[in-house]
Amino acid sequence: MSETNPRDVLVVGGGVAGLTAATFLARAGLDTLVVNAGESIVRRNAHLENVPGFPAGVNSRLFTDLLTEQADRSGADFLTGLVVDLDVLGTEADPFFEATVETEDGEETIAATRVIAASWADASYLEDTGVELRSAGSKTYVDVDDLGRTAVSGLYAAGRITEIYHQTVVAAGDAAETAITLVHDSGTAFYNDWVTPEGYFTGRGREVPPACEEIDAEERDRRERESREVMQEFFADDHPEPQRTHPSLVEDELGRLDE
Repeated sequence: MSETNPRDVLVVGGGVAGLTAATFLARAGLDTLVVNAGESIVRRNAHLENVPGFPAGVNSRLFTDLLTEQADRSGADFLTGLVVDLDVLGTEADPFFEATVETEDGEETIAATRVIAASWADASYLEDTGVELRSAGSKTYVDVDDLGRTAVSGLYAAGRITEIYHQTVVAAGDAAETAITLVHDSGTAFYNDWVTPEGYFTGRGREVPPACEEIDAEERDRRERESREVMQEFFADDHPEPQRTHPSLVEDELGRLDE
């Protein structure tokens, strides 16, 4: 990626926070790339039972698959790799970053005008950026304001890396708020991410606000049918991947249990 054609946003981490942020960013029209090196810790859960919208709970690996599908359908791109360095090259008024990513094919440089750190596993790439870090044993946390901004213009953090409560829904909500903050900071026209029935705004003599959409009954029914079909496909069978546990308990780097 060259400096003349940078990504709007680089999201580091493909867990609950990273995927949620990517969904909101891509739906707002920002060119969004998610770089992810491993598996989200949420996949170790035996059964997620406190996430809104799943009254009987949901398989944790299926849940993160759904988040990935949503970010993908929203327009986000994905790269498997580990961010090992982040260079701050822009100014406060004009942010610009270059990330060095280790992939299976070697090192790759990703340019972006804004970055969201959303991986809790490794924050070493942030050490020379100027953000405020706090070491706590094996983990490092990033200091942010109430809306996810770090001390470096254009660099944000979301999820567990900001030392919020260690809960899936908290990470998702924090990431959504951080992403919307980034959208506003970028100057992108944005009101709310709403899909409303036809006439909700225009029927009152108002223009449809930025990031909102009015749809008629036929389109609403089409989307509802598609929603049912997609969810039925995801929930049709048992998840094919084995249950995870803490990797220290088994001889497997992902903590996969032999069931």
